[in-house]
Amino acid sequence: MKRFIGLITSLGAVFLLTACHSSENEKAIVVGSQGSDAQVWAFIAKSEAAKKAGIKIEVQEIDGGPQLNTATAQGEVDVNAFQSISYLNSYNQDGGDTLAPIAATYMEPLGIYSSIYKTIDEVKEKSVVALADNPANTARGLKLLEAAGLIKLKEDFDNGTGTPSDIQENPKKLEFKLIDDTTGPRVLPDVDLVLISNTVALEGGLNVLKDAIYYEKINEDTKESINVLATKKSRSDEEELLALGELYHSKEVQEYIKETFDGTKVEVKESIEKIIE
Repeated sequence: MKRFIGLITSLGAVFLLTACHSSENEKAIVVGSQGSDAQVWAFIAKSEAAKKAGIKIEVQEIDGGPQLNTATAQGEVDVNAFQSISYLNSYNQDGGDTLAPIAATYMEPLGIYSSIYKTIDEVKEKSVVALADNPANTARGLKLLEAAGLIKLKEDFDNGTGTPSDIQENPKKLEFKLIDDTTGPRVLPDVDLVLISNTVALEGGLNVLKDAIYYEKINEDTKESINVLATKKSRSDEEELLALGELYHSKEVQEYIKETFDGTKVEVKESIEKIIE
């Protein structure tokens, strides 16, 4: 898909902030987040870019994706910053279709790691593969294994809820083990392959671009793995919320993210409308 060719953008690109300027006593926008995303938004809240744009931000840390989405749906936070399109779609299916993505931010490539194999071509029959035990990440891991040429999934595979039972072809007779996705680095010595999200990998001292034997690339097949800012559908056109997306892509913020996370949060500046169409 042609529009995805330009997704990985230069950190030096000039981005014009069009946010509405606020007064000193105007209420802050509450951004709900967790982990490294909360760290990023804490930086953004204090950034010169935010001050120049007149945007006041309060970061509220909430542990757990379901809790973050519930807090957003109930209006306890204005916007959340932590999840992929796939995760959001899965939540909406179960939660009454209440949230909407308002801006793309980045993609953290999911990686396949091994303490045994150096390349994906070395993987042998009956290798044990550890996958995250939650719907969105299980499905995402299976899609990555398919992209790596290790399995083939059914044509009607659901990117949000697919499981190993949806594997159509498994020529290497891989064996699958579902794990708490936060334990990936610790499980690495005990299995042949582990699929680890980048946030968890970084916390375990791993860099997906350097240590994984195979990882996601940004293209049509992985667009649902792009992370987004999300808010209540009824608020998805509010200019002060949309301005957060522009602020995220400012030069100052992107330089901080690249330096802090060693390039593993790959910026995605394509409009959300083009990504989800």
